[in-house]
Amino acid sequence: MTKKELEQQIAQLKNDYVRIQGDLDKLESVGGNVANLEQSLNTMEEELAQLRKQLEEKL
Repeated sequence: MTKKELEQQIAQLKNDYVRIQGDLDKLESVGGNVANLEQSLNTMEEELAQLRKQLEEKL
């Protein structure tokens, strides 16, 4: 994967993370079950860490 592709994936993942975080906040405020969204955020955090590591290796 090229540096530009990695940067694009990171940007997309960040956007998705922010969207899901907003959904989680809304669901939590009405007392909904947030376990699935929390798991999604954890998975995204792990993926972001891996992508950032790959990007560092490209620099």
